[in-house]
Amino acid sequence: MDIFLVILGFILLVIGGEFLVRSSVALSLRFNVSKMIIGLTVVSFATSAPELLVSLQAALSGFSDISLGNVIGSNIANIGLVLGLTAIISSIDTDKDFLKFNFPVMILLSGLLYLFLFTGKQISRIEGIALLIVIFIFVLVLIRKAIKGQVDGSEGVDETLNHTSMFKIILWLFIGAVGLYFGSEWLVDGAVGIAESFDVSERIISVTMIAIGTSVPELAASVIAALKKEKGISLGNLIGSNIFNIGSVIGLTALIQPIFLQSEEVLSNDILWMIGFSLVLLPLVFLPPKNTISRYKGVIIFLAYISFLLLTFIKK
Repeated sequence: MDIFLVILGFILLVIGGEFLVRSSVALSLRFNVSKMIIGLTVVSFATSAPELLVSLQAALSGFSDISLGNVIGSNIANIGLVLGLTAIISSIDTDKDFLKFNFPVMILLSGLLYLFLFTGKQISRIEGIALLIVIFIFVLVLIRKAIKGQVDGSEGVDETLNHTSMFKIILWLFIGAVGLYFGSEWLVDGAVGIAESFDVSERIISVTMIAIGTSVPELAASVIAALKKEKGISLGNLIGSNIFNIGSVIGLTALIQPIFLQSEEVLSNDILWMIGFSLVLLPLVFLPPKNTISRYKGVIIFLAYISFLLLTFIKK
């Protein structure tokens, strides 16, 4: 029954997230918001909604390990699983702003998350606001770069939604809200049940199973694009996803409900893996072929992710 709840929760989160993105974009287009602004703000925040609802639902239910594990595990999976497997299929070129902008911001937010947990054993409301301020500045800089033509801000914006009726927009919003609400609730309940049944911690379930589950849609889209030789993923997109996970998901969750550190392993193991996966990108970018995540680099990243999964369960 718990496994069924988790699967159903994942399905509802995917459906809810998709309808929320569609309705948000359609509504923004009706109000004549530029595609650039929509792509950099509306789409970015809407695609983080499933992770946000899972983390918030877990925090409100007293399972802070799931709140943190959901984000930390997703960030690890974005690099180790999604980037690793996609690069094995087809090499990925790095973005020109990777070293100057995206990478430093990701490391800054990762460092702040570690610092907040290390010093206070929690993410307080004030610290949540600090994370939100960083993401706000990040988005402002992105918008400025897009205005100058340095980045593409229209990614993920479907122009055909421009003619969507208000009835459809409201219906999509309703479906999205219902899907996200019940999906997050059932996913958390199922994850807790599985953890109790198999005598493992909620932390382990969230940093592995839940994280992989929330990464499956992005992984599937990236792998299909790579097989078709299409540009379906960039290093900048994955880094941006990790930035939004910490800044907006943890930030907003902590603002509503402070996130307490329940398991020391989150601090002594999981978050160190997350920072490690982030830092390893730097030498990989400079190794030949330079500025490219080639197949052999993808193999290294993917094997590191498998090692993370095995060691997490072995050390339970």
